[in-house]
Amino acid sequence: MATVSAATLLMTACQPGDDGADSTASPSGAPASPTVSSTGSPKPATSPGGSGSSAKPAGDSTPKAPGSASATSTPTTKTCAAESLKAFLYQADVRPEGTGIGAVIAEFTNMSSTTCAVQGHPTVAGAPNGSPEKNHPLAVTPTGSASKVLLAPGAKAWVKVTFVQVQGEGDGYCVSGSDPVTYPTLVVALPSGGAHQLALDDGALAECDDKATVTAVTATKPS
Repeated sequence: MATVSAATLLMTACQPGDDGADSTASPSGAPASPTVSSTGSPKPATSPGGSGSSAKPAGDSTPKAPGSASATSTPTTKTCAAESLKAFLYQADVRPEGTGIGAVIAEFTNMSSTTCAVQGHPTVAGAPNGSPEKNHPLAVTPTGSASKVLLAPGAKAWVKVTFVQVQGEGDGYCVSGSDPVTYPTLVVALPSGGAHQLALDDGALAECDDKATVTAVTATKPS
């Protein structure tokens, strides 16, 4: 692992499934019994009292089809494909103290014309520019519960990544005694949503101990 220079560390950042359960109605028809309620048996055309009330003939009665739950079930929303998401990386406002940036936020926008879903905790890795296949995975600690986020066209979702921060001045140091490591890009991979290689506009990403804490994908923008 390479030692981070003072100039780089001042700009660096730490790196960085249910659904509509089908409710199936049970059959409403019940076996005939010797004594039936007035609502369940056919009435004669003229009642004994001469009231003239009539009832539907027995042949007109149509029983409900069992399992007719379509009115309450919802179709499963497809997971957002990687190509339908536009990703952007920037510094978090709330981050641990240290020489580097310490925490970043990955923002995902649904660029497709249909609603899709994202869910879960991402994986995170550091990588050289344009070389995600040479990435170095970080040990991720997930925080928060993972719930499905539905993204309408143009809607956004976020993930916050907090690193083990680089300390000190000059080349900086890691509290654990390991050497700080700098990566120009971060690869954030959403569950079933593809991997996205991202870079900060204002520097490289520095971290200690190859560790990061990540939130689940959320519809609420983190600070």
